[in-house]
Amino acid sequence: MIIVDGDHEDATVDEIVSQVDTWIQNENGSLVKTDKWGKRRFAYEINHKTEGHYVVLEMTTGQVDMEPLERTLRLSDEVVRHKLIRLPDHEAQRRGLI
Repeated sequence: MIIVDGDHEDATVDEIVSQVDTWIQNENGSLVKTDKWGKRRFAYEINHKTEGHYVVLEMTTGQVDMEPLERTLRLSDEVVRHKLIRLPDHEAQRRGLI
């Protein structure tokens, strides 16, 4: 999940998703699903912001070190928060990802 600063336009959100997709493809992975939730209010202020664009991405990769992507998202000024998780094998199989 990626939360982009609410002050930015949808084009910025699309650009960030495109950057993530490019990184995944360079690592021989694929972006399976992109679910844009749109602009939503935060439950509490984050960095003096009250809204953000929420995007949930499902991706497949091999045995890849995700630290470079994690670092890029962490250092991006547009990204307010992000969370990368690995699905358990049984859930990935249920969704047809492996």
